[in-house]
Amino acid sequence: MIKQRTIKNTVEITGTGLQTGEKVKLTLKSSPPNTGINFIRTDIPNKPLISVRSLDLGSMGRMDRRTTLGIGPIEVQTIEHIMAALSGLSIDNIIIESDRPEPPGLDGSARGFLEALKGAGIEEQAAPRAFIEVGEPVWCSGDNGAFLAAFPDKEFSISYTLSYDRGSIGNQFFSSVINEAVFARDIAPARTFCLEEEAAELLRRGLGKGANYENTLVIGKDGPLKNTPRFPDEPVRHKVLDLIGDLYLAGLPVKGRIVAIKSGHRLNMELAKRLKGG
Repeated sequence: MIKQRTIKNTVEITGTGLQTGEKVKLTLKSSPPNTGINFIRTDIPNKPLISVRSLDLGSMGRMDRRTTLGIGPIEVQTIEHIMAALSGLSIDNIIIESDRPEPPGLDGSARGFLEALKGAGIEEQAAPRAFIEVGEPVWCSGDNGAFLAAFPDKEFSISYTLSYDRGSIGNQFFSSVINEAVFARDIAPARTFCLEEEAAELLRRGLGKGANYENTLVIGKDGPLKNTPRFPDEPVRHKVLDLIGDLYLAGLPVKGRIVAIKSGHRLNMELAKRLKGG
């Protein structure tokens, strides 16, 4: 029997939100079996709780450049990196208290969240782990040839094709079974990215206020500006990171083979919704 997991000790993570630029403190706490992943906004009266398992994924909004969960005006945004870390470590039950709407961006990857969670200690719980087992192919498509599908398999794996006209990114492909070792080594360190010409437009729209050349790969015509890639194909690995985090919003880990072509947050959430049965 595969058992559910939580963290042993409370841990705090502080930093600046990538999109909002606001200083934020997260407090991560253990949670009993079968309670799932729950965000609590401590800066709002009555400290409202947002339960990942009980959310209607079809009603989610603001998926441009980040994933946002909410109930009416109460929301948490850009949660895909911490969700990916929770998925990568197979953590089922946890309380995430936040004093702002957005978690810290840290270095733009999931590595800081992974290290904090491992530092808190992981413990098994006396309850079996449930899965979403893909029984038949499920797929969805989007603009510009974007495609995302899940096929039956005994393991969780992802094959992702990224395609950009810009030669410094071009076509990139990553494919692997996703387990804790693979996630920590090959995916968690991959940082978020944008094209050089997108940066000013994102700021005009009120996004990227906490981004800089260290926590975001800004891709110019000849490659990243003022930065050195951690992987030759870091952009596609970060897309895989985002996809892992978004799919974990289905409320349970997935057993299936995921095939993605140019998929982003909106399409990721559509597949998570269909896998959840929504």
